[in-house]
Amino acid sequence: MKNATKAIESYIFGKDGNRPDLLRRAFNLDATLNVLVQTSTIVFPPNVQGREDIAKILVHDFSLKYENVYTFCFGAPPKSEANIHKCKWLVGMSTKATGELRVGCGEYHWIFSPQSGLAIQLSITIEHMLECPSQHMRKIMDWLQGRSYPWCESTDMLDSAPPLTCLQPVLAYVAI
Repeated sequence: MKNATKAIESYIFGKDGNRPDLLRRAFNLDATLNVLVQTSTIVFPPNVQGREDIAKILVHDFSLKYENVYTFCFGAPPKSEANIHKCKWLVGMSTKATGELRVGCGEYHWIFSPQSGLAIQLSITIEHMLECPSQHMRKIMDWLQGRSYPWCESTDMLDSAPPLTCLQPVLAYVAI
């Protein structure tokens, strides 16, 4: 049964929780991932073809570097039968090697198969990926863990954000 919301949630829960198997509930076997990175603080290949390679890049390789990952999609989830969905996102996570925090934002643009309801294409724009000192771990994690997950209203995220200078570019992007 087609369900665009469940496909997006499977992607988020799979990526954030290091569960690559969930991506079979998010992407068609021959899906395409396009990534536009607007910052030098994180690197992704610009194009990835196929669900297995998408899972390798977005789950397996990602989880080697990062933990405590929380990704939020802003606005209402798509209707079950939606063929496209576009939304801003925010992610917070810690770097395994150093404990340093990363907080980023950008936009998702999903295209779903009319037949299966699974994604046939995901385009991710990464506008910012900020580095925050590890001493802010508790404040940032408390902030993220206190939000509705993975669907959140941007006003809730903005109104509850800790007053940290390192977050300002992300918060400014989310506010637009």
